[in-house]
Amino acid sequence: MISMNENRNSKKRWTEKELGSQVGKNVIITGTGGLGYEAAISLAGAGTNVIIAGRNANKGAKAVQAIKNEYPHATINFQKLDLADLASIENFGKIIQSTFEKLDILINNAGVMATPERRVTKDHFELQLGTNYLGHFALTAQLLPLLRKTPNARVVTVSSMAHRSGEIHFDDLQLEQNYDPNVAYSQSKLACLMFALELHKRSIASNWGISSIGVHPGGVATDLMDNGPGKNLYTRLIYHTLQTPSQGARASLLAATSPEVKSGDFYGPARMMEIYGYPKLIKPAKQALNAKVSSQLWDLSCDLIHADFK
Repeated sequence: MISMNENRNSKKRWTEKELGSQVGKNVIITGTGGLGYEAAISLAGAGTNVIIAGRNANKGAKAVQAIKNEYPHATINFQKLDLADLASIENFGKIIQSTFEKLDILINNAGVMATPERRVTKDHFELQLGTNYLGHFALTAQLLPLLRKTPNARVVTVSSMAHRSGEIHFDDLQLEQNYDPNVAYSQSKLACLMFALELHKRSIASNWGISSIGVHPGGVATDLMDNGPGKNLYTRLIYHTLQTPSQGARASLLAATSPEVKSGDFYGPARMMEIYGYPKLIKPAKQALNAKVSSQLWDLSCDLIHADFK
């Protein structure tokens, strides 16, 4: 594996050498750029059958072509998916279940960050909660039958350092009364981690046989900032410490492939307050471990998306 002392600005991406052969595995990754693209190219290069899912078909086609240019024999395809639209998620689930006989790895990666103005999904959820969390919650529910019948299936859910400042606002979950972009983002990423940990518990309790792992990439220079607040004063000050997307994807890749990873684990960068470095096992914020809140959020989420995990 790559040394923890590797230069944080290295653009070297993990390959089959680091991941080991992944031949025969079916993988779905949400997001066609940034971390999603980097996870896809590494896993495709290691021999998996990858579907990258996103809203923009043109971006998806370009990502697929770029990966095939790097790995001509890769099995990589794009499938349209809008995580801000429950109907799109349901349709995606039907397509995948009619296409795949098994699903080895699901990486819940795509997201939006700190949109300055309050926006909503097609189902009227606050955009960040609806896309980052509820969209992936609904997607995992749609794909659960396929995951359950796959031996050693893994679900990797991408959280963020921002979960540490997050709180689940049950009294105003959609932040209709007092919207703040950073509060919304932190809430969504706390919810993502709580989902990963709760899925782990429920998989054990219901004997689903699914491993659920939470990750956060650390600080990464991707276009996610440009989709939200852009390079504000804070991000300009820390920009030199940020990782490349290929480095940021490592926590997801480790969680998806390493035989040492266990269900219920949480991985993030090892260095500089978890901003960069080789991924290691880290401790979630205490609010992410609140069993009562996690259970309440799960039940409420099932009601909101009109679905359940069966």
